[in-house]
Amino acid sequence: MMAEAHEADDDIFVYMGGDQVVPNDVVRVRIDRSVNMIPTRAFYHRSRLIDVEFHDGIEIIEEVAFFYCCSLISVKLFGVREIKWRAFSNCSDLINVKFVDKLETIEQGAFQDCTSLETIKMPSIRIIRQFAFINCEQLTDIEFGEELETLQRYAFNDCQHLRRVSMPLKDGMIEDNAFAFCPNLTTVALVGGIHNTIASLHLESWRNEMKDEINIINRVLPNTRAARKTAEIQQWIGSVILRIDHYKNEHRILLKEATTLLELALWKAKIDEKEEKGHVEGMKAKRLKLDIQSERNERRITSGASIVIKN
Repeated sequence: MMAEAHEADDDIFVYMGGDQVVPNDVVRVRIDRSVNMIPTRAFYHRSRLIDVEFHDGIEIIEEVAFFYCCSLISVKLFGVREIKWRAFSNCSDLINVKFVDKLETIEQGAFQDCTSLETIKMPSIRIIRQFAFINCEQLTDIEFGEELETLQRYAFNDCQHLRRVSMPLKDGMIEDNAFAFCPNLTTVALVGGIHNTIASLHLESWRNEMKDEINIINRVLPNTRAARKTAEIQQWIGSVILRIDHYKNEHRILLKEATTLLELALWKAKIDEKEEKGHVEGMKAKRLKLDIQSERNERRITSGASIVIKN
């Protein structure tokens, strides 16, 4: 057993970075903990490479670092913040890429022609440059997080099997033709705080209208030409933002009116309380006055009864 484990370790090439040359026939790689950046062309055209063990200290993958690693199947990019130009381009067998919550930028053509890639989740991504995932023909689902700011033109061009995209609601976020020629794109879902905002609207009719406004895109996209899908999504985002801003403003007006009515009610209650208190105190004073007068009369009667008049 120990011999087998030692033999398995011997099959793994430990990459130390710097000027180290990676063998052309390398199959499995472990990135040493001392490495925090994969340099340009480090694994360029290593066509037999099937597995790379990354660690969470790697922050940047430079240009064409894994270009044409056509046997690479899966990668887990634990600590990576930035993936540069065509870093994984033409990795035709790459099925799964796991991004964690540190990735911020994917540069131009980084995953171009990764024709086996199926789904991607990018919870912390901020910027995706043009052609980043062009011609990822097996890609079906994309899930962005709330941090997404820019999706440049042709970022997902010609992703023939793309069906569903989850994204935040931000005006101007998507550039023209970001999803050009994605004929099967039929579903867009919103992520982030928009759902809590809608749930907090004052009137049920407003909430229902907003839900309907959000669902419009999923009725429109199936009948939209592939070349027009990005434009429809852009227009829909603008429309949803306008509608939610309108209802948020109406909601604020109602809250202000309700606050004013509450303040008036409290003010009236204080006045009524003062009047009631004044009335009670007046009654007490009147009763006290009557009591004093009664006591005086009683004293006169008592005093008069004790006087003896002599003849």
